[in-house]
Amino acid sequence: MKFCIEDAAVADLEALAGLLHELFTQETEFSPDRDKQLRALAMFIDEPSLGRLFVARDLALGRVIGMASLQFEISTALGGRAARVEDIVVTASQRGRGIGKQLLQHLIAFAREEGLLRLSLLTDHDNLTAQGLYARFGFIRSPMIPMRLVLDTGSATPRNPLPLDRGGLGRG
Repeated sequence: MKFCIEDAAVADLEALAGLLHELFTQETEFSPDRDKQLRALAMFIDEPSLGRLFVARDLALGRVIGMASLQFEISTALGGRAARVEDIVVTASQRGRGIGKQLLQHLIAFAREEGLLRLSLLTDHDNLTAQGLYARFGFIRSPMIPMRLVLDTGSATPRNPLPLDRGGLGRG
């Protein structure tokens, strides 16, 4: 099967929300919410200064089979622009065909063209397949740990938060 990677368009939003549904039903921390996902996806298209959203499209059928997104940020440590890989998703029926690999290659090439200084990402602790892919592209584990504070009171609490290793915090 031949596919191309291109910028996402408004017409792709429903298909992209479907891909995020697949992703969020697999993840331990998030739950799918179509309206929230559509709102966030539209922001990528409406406000490209915030980040970029790409689709993998089956050339024969014209349908979206995968997606990848970058969210721009500023690194004070590196003194310039960086980005976070927010999502890389390939529909279940197309996995194992190198589409995720090509999406990641596309993100890295785009980041280099844009002069970004670093790419960061989060992945589930038990998603060894994704971790292996990222490692093959040079991503390494960071000694930093992710922590979150959900400010949207309408959002559900994460489904399976990890316990905080206090490490001496909050004592005395």
